[in-house]
Amino acid sequence: MQTTFQGYRRENGRVGVRNHVIILPVDDLSNAACEAVANNIKGTLAIPHPYGRLQFGADLELHFRTLIGTGSNPNVAAVVVIGIEEQWTKRVVDGIAATGKPVQGFGIELHGDHGTIMRASKVAKEYVQWASEKVRTESPLSDLWVSTKCGESDTTSGCGSNPTVGDAFDKLYAAGSTLVFGETTELTGGEQIVAARCRDDKVRADFMRIFDRYQGVIERHKTSDLSDSQPTKGNIAGGLTTIEEKALGNIQKIGRKCTVDGVLDKAEAPTHPGLWFMDSSSAAAEMVTLCAAAGYVVHFFPTGQGNVIGNPVLPVIKLCANPRTVRTMSEHIDVDVTGLLQREITLDEAGNTLLDMMFRTANGRLTAAEALGHREFVLTRLYESA
Repeated sequence: MQTTFQGYRRENGRVGVRNHVIILPVDDLSNAACEAVANNIKGTLAIPHPYGRLQFGADLELHFRTLIGTGSNPNVAAVVVIGIEEQWTKRVVDGIAATGKPVQGFGIELHGDHGTIMRASKVAKEYVQWASEKVRTESPLSDLWVSTKCGESDTTSGCGSNPTVGDAFDKLYAAGSTLVFGETTELTGGEQIVAARCRDDKVRADFMRIFDRYQGVIERHKTSDLSDSQPTKGNIAGGLTTIEEKALGNIQKIGRKCTVDGVLDKAEAPTHPGLWFMDSSSAAAEMVTLCAAAGYVVHFFPTGQGNVIGNPVLPVIKLCANPRTVRTMSEHIDVDVTGLLQREITLDEAGNTLLDMMFRTANGRLTAAEALGHREFVLTRLYESA
């Protein structure tokens, strides 16, 4: 396995594999202005979303943590922030500025769209020219943060593509990389297996607290089971009849040798290398968005029935072991591991194939999702607005 990759070293020492200049709205009212700036200044990327007004408490904190984390991601070179109100805009700007990267914010109130778009476009133009001169440098594999989440799972997921990720994670773990998995819902029935893999009693207690909190949500809403959503209708069509089956397949992504070294809340950044568990929804775009906000720069996405997920700043590498999906949705698949279940390749070879694609992606190759323009950015909400 290679031990280095070519990446962009940022002001805070983190290394990214993309060099985006993003136009980031604080709230839904600022989407139009952000998209207008991105239209004016080629090479920038607007990231519209539907939230940010009248949120409060833990939900508001998660909103800010996700926006600040997205702007702080090492795959982002510079950020223009636009919000309806100056105060909330400044909070996002200050959070991103802590990384040392260029960032400037603009409030729409008392300026209107026209004035805001003009001012922001001038700065965005300077940022994109500045970023265009950034060059990749050789970086150790330990600087590469990798996340994973599966989607549209079927029987081939737990038997093929998920174990492939697990093999790759085992090798990255040994190299000192920083890794994360999540999908709290989809550990149901297998949570004790994850608990047994935790490094110590504290990590185990943190994990079970997160899992029990999720169970509490189900109980408070008087839901006796998850039959309407877990497993999904697509999962059932693919042969997964219970959430326990799905969980056992899901857990294959953390390999056989990794230890769970820490637990993260949604969009929270890890503090040291190792394998982390992040509390997260099992909805594809939501979790990938949280991974990007936590600072991860490459994402492994195993799929069985086929999923088209992408992200604006986090390249999503899709792998699949289902021959039918690889045939019918080939434009979405980066890594074909159908040979694993057909006994044409070993698990070690499948993991190495995924790692090879990871290095190619880190060094600049566009993923299928990037080439197809999939930029799903979905914020997680905890409860309704005031």
